[in-house]
Amino acid sequence: MSAPAWAVTGEDALSKRDFDQISRYIYAQAGIRLPPAKLTMIEGRLRRRVRATKRASLNDYCAWLFEDNNLDGERQHLLNAVTTNKTDFFREPKHFDYLQNIALPQMQAEGLRRLRVWSAACSTGAEPYTIAMVLDAFARDRRGPDYGVLATDLDTEVLAAARRGVYPEAMVEPVPAALRQRYVLRPRDRDREDVRIVPELRSAIGFAQLNLMDDHYPVGEPMDMIFCRNVLIYFDKPTQEQVVRRLAACLRPGGLLFLGHSESIAGFTLPLTAVANTVFKKI
Repeated sequence: MSAPAWAVTGEDALSKRDFDQISRYIYAQAGIRLPPAKLTMIEGRLRRRVRATKRASLNDYCAWLFEDNNLDGERQHLLNAVTTNKTDFFREPKHFDYLQNIALPQMQAEGLRRLRVWSAACSTGAEPYTIAMVLDAFARDRRGPDYGVLATDLDTEVLAAARRGVYPEAMVEPVPAALRQRYVLRPRDRDREDVRIVPELRSAIGFAQLNLMDDHYPVGEPMDMIFCRNVLIYFDKPTQEQVVRRLAACLRPGGLLFLGHSESIAGFTLPLTAVANTVFKKI
């Protein structure tokens, strides 16, 4: 069988029709707008799915994807491919200073015995493990409240990586030395360059898929704190307000919402008041 023309010319590209269809689907499912400037990025990411599914070209892949009604699994791969998963341990560290020095002492003084905390876009797990490190250290060293962490994401592949809790050693460098010693395991084989989060911390976190575009977030009892950082920047203003409103509905009165330092809820009508930079209390 001869190779398709695009494989010879190297001109495999998405048609405008297919790019528009993908853009509409991603916006409907994930709230993320894909302007035309993202075309090259999307083509690059989808070529991996073309190879994995053995389709003839990008446009053949799109025709198959949207014309076959039994491809929910592949559509999840599409969502995984186009979402951005930037994450670091102790990213935006002032939030964790606030958590350790202000939020946790206040909640301890209120007599709370157990905290429920939600990392609402956990990516590969750096954020929920960072949260758990701070909560666990406070519980151990200052007789603070017990805790449980829920970590969710739309992307099933990053959730699988988060559950494993294995990272390149360089990635945990931002973790303070005392916490690294307590919560990070190095392999016996010194030639390996990865590390693993200790089992006690992994067992304190529940990982689950959740789509922030859903009308309701089934997270159980009200949360004491929610971290949803550097996610709203990918949404338009109406979607941002809808998501934050649903997040606020999951907080107990007095609970805290942490957003990314570049994110704002100015102009939104929400039951939240600012208590620190991009930290909001439910009123």
